Amino acid sequence: MNKPIQDGNWIDEYHNGVRYGLEAKLLIEEQSKFQKITVIESSRYGKGLLLDGCWMTAEKQEKHYHECLVQPAMCSAKEIQKVLIIGGGDGGTAKECLLHKEVEQLDLVEIDETVVEICKKQLPTIGGQAWQDPRLKVKIEDGIHWIANASSNYYDVIFVDGSDPAGPAKGLFNKVFFENCRRVLKPGGIFATQSESPEAFREIHIDTVKILREVFEYADPLYGWVPMYPSGWWSWTFAAIDNPRYLNPIKQRVIQIEENCEIWSPRWQSGAFEAMPAFVERGLSK
Repeated sequence: MNKPIQDGNWIDEYHNGVRYGLEAKLLIEEQSKFQKITVIESSRYGKGLLLDGCWMTAEKQEKHYHECLVQPAMCSAKEIQKVLIIGGGDGGTAKECLLHKEVEQLDLVEIDETVVEICKKQLPTIGGQAWQDPRLKVKIEDGIHWIANASSNYYDVIFVDGSDPAGPAKGLFNKVFFENCRRVLKPGGIFATQSESPEAFREIHIDTVKILREVFEYADPLYGWVPMYPSGWWSWTFAAIDNPRYLNPIKQRVIQIEENCEIWSPRWQSGAFEAMPAFVERGLSK
């Protein structure tokens, strides 16, 4: 477990000899059954959340992450009536999903109820109106167990919005879990997960993409930036069974949500899928 470093008015995440920090004041530090939850307030990015000393989100950064995880999948899956989020206790992924009027059922499976309650109270703009939307059903359960027991061919889109592969999120980055996700995904569906920084978590990133390519017929990483995260350089990986439909947004869905987006657009997405660095390409070929 990392411990957030406080140095005067600075709060930092420490990772492999590098500190990633904000000038901020500490608002809350609470130990849940699963992890340490920290909420800070900064002038640059607003209120922010750390779990076990690792940056998760902030009010003025969340769209850099949530749009890039959600919209490539939601704009291109064959259908989007039934959607599953594993993790996502801050509500940001749910908010992005619910921009789509076609969504009828959105299940959010979060292991740590304390994260949900703190984010609702301290970071309400990240989840926005999602928490009041009747389509959202919050399940306080272990996502690994949930997906293992879910019905086959049930969800149109599955999102894994977990923290780094340690602590409560450790089991979200392995082949058995991904195989269960494939089983639960409907034909024409899309699976999407955050897949770490290709710089700060190089081996984990490459291994995640490799495993997804073993489990699904198609899987491709998309690259963007979340400035508050280690290295600032981040990735999300999308997978499908029948064809790489995540590469081709459906125009009508784009029209419905594009005015709400700060980062994502079809043009941005096209370049982000093509932005694979040479060392990742070599690593995936081994």
